[in-house]
Amino acid sequence: MTDVNALSLNVNERLADRIRSSSVAIAELTVDVARDHLLDVCLALRDDALFQFDQLIDVCGVDYLHYGISEWETQSATASGFERGVDQSAMLQAPHKVNRFAAVYHLLSLSHNHRIRLRVFLDETSLEVPSVVSIWPSANWFEREAFDLFGILFLGHPDLRRILTDYGFVGHPFRKDFPLSGHVEARYDAAQQCVLYEPVTVVPRILEPKVIRDDNRYRMGEP
Repeated sequence: MTDVNALSLNVNERLADRIRSSSVAIAELTVDVARDHLLDVCLALRDDALFQFDQLIDVCGVDYLHYGISEWETQSATASGFERGVDQSAMLQAPHKVNRFAAVYHLLSLSHNHRIRLRVFLDETSLEVPSVVSIWPSANWFEREAFDLFGILFLGHPDLRRILTDYGFVGHPFRKDFPLSGHVEARYDAAQQCVLYEPVTVVPRILEPKVIRDDNRYRMGEP
């Protein structure tokens, strides 16, 4: 197996003019690529005999909306484990975040038995990135999934449609600001003999677990 640090060195030497940065963490190499150079980098990684990344393992989206923000602070609840039950409205109303989204590609070289992760940061106002279907046909459904769940547009994709959500679905459910209960709910109307989509009626519950931090019952040696 090729050493990940040697692979990082080779990538930086061969593609220095087309990548933004690279880092090795937990024995994994991540390379940040500018959107305009994505196809060039992918072709080089596939065709260069030094790399031969002939297999695309996955394409996915990432939403960095809350990245780097402390979960929440309170004296009346625990500090971890209850993120989904806490009112995050203040966090969801955060101002526009540059490079909020990213398209991430995982590649495998069968010849050299090494892996690499490519990441392309995308601004919230311009979620467009070139499709890599022409380089790795297996990207077809992966890109459709990222489009469906995150709203990332893969330019040049032969059939960019939703793949997991229903027809007429509103929004992209893997975005961090997408409500847990969704926007609409479906029900079957016997009179009309069809499925109707209506505004969701589920009221979100904000839970704050009660934690008693000062109680004499938990003090050693006291009644």
